[in-house]
Amino acid sequence: MMKKLFALFFAGFVAASAHAQEAPDALIQQVTEEVLDIIRKDKDIQNGNTHKVIELVDKKVLPHFNFPHMTALAVGKDWKKANATQQQQLVVEFKTLLVRTYSNALTGYKNQKVVFKPFKMAPGETDVLVRTDILQPGSKPVQLDYNLEKLEAGWKVYDVTVAGISLVTNYREQFGQEVRNSGIDGLIASISAKNKSLDPVAKADKK
Repeated sequence: MMKKLFALFFAGFVAASAHAQEAPDALIQQVTEEVLDIIRKDKDIQNGNTHKVIELVDKKVLPHFNFPHMTALAVGKDWKKANATQQQQLVVEFKTLLVRTYSNALTGYKNQKVVFKPFKMAPGETDVLVRTDILQPGSKPVQLDYNLEKLEAGWKVYDVTVAGISLVTNYREQFGQEVRNSGIDGLIASISAKNKSLDPVAKADKK
């Protein structure tokens, strides 16, 4: 359930490039509605074509996230222990982890509906929260909130909270334990190994 809800967070930005300069709430709403419609109609995605989903995510999603900020938040206080090279490696591996973990779940979206809650932003504000509810047949609504920040390139997502659980802090305890056990290099190696286990090409080769 958690993976599928986090995947909706990614789905909402698959086609965001044309709307990058919109107000954050308008960006979330327009793109989410557009992309969910695409997913519902795309037979390849519905049939579990993970390669197609990953290709879309790589091309359309990644430019609209501040992955350095997301990674720093996920690593927490240990981020400052990493040198510049290690920080760069962590960003690359964490980005790959998120994409590979949640791409599979995008194939399961057919009947969800998104309700966008009232949004207010003060003039000049550069850090905002856009709140939504996900309505799923036969289940209670799930709150899905987006944290966005205004950068020179436009609004970027740096965290999402699903049913009260932050995406980045959800990893923090796990990453902290890895650093305590094996240091920063150990954390990088651990995420890299996880990414390899999630690689659809590697899985196909094993069959």
